[in-house]
Amino acid sequence: MDLEERLAAIETRLRSAEDQLEIIRLLNTYGPAVDSGSAEAAADLWVEDGIYDAGGVTRFTPKALISMYNDAGHQGLVHTGASHLTATPRIEIHGDEAEAVAYSFVIVRRGEEWFIMRGAINYWSLVRTPKGWRIKERFNRVLDGTPASHEVMRRALSQET
Repeated sequence: MDLEERLAAIETRLRSAEDQLEIIRLLNTYGPAVDSGSAEAAADLWVEDGIYDAGGVTRFTPKALISMYNDAGHQGLVHTGASHLTATPRIEIHGDEAEAVAYSFVIVRRGEEWFIMRGAINYWSLVRTPKGWRIKERFNRVLDGTPASHEVMRRALSQET
């Protein structure tokens, strides 16, 4: 392998590492955005026509997410103390598109104690935009032992290394 080929290979590897880091930062911005009541910043993590499929029950567009983050239920979490925590994702990049699979937990405060209110497995479809990586679709399933939650988990196993 000559010097130009080695440099090209290094550039490719560096780009992949930078993409992975940017995606991790994007996914880990979600929690602080929603937990601080920053609805617009949270919704801006999606592309304009993106979708958040919350548990197979409700599908939110970014505009609908703003309404949901500002509603009384979510604001109650914000003012009580909550943490939407995303675990380290398993990411697979395919050019300007990517997939990620990770656990997420909603931790809430009750008095002086903290409890896990919800555990879920998440799948994200991401796309590179002029603003950087953004979420095209996120869907999650509660960790309830059902085939639906196991299927999302298996996506991490099926991603190529």
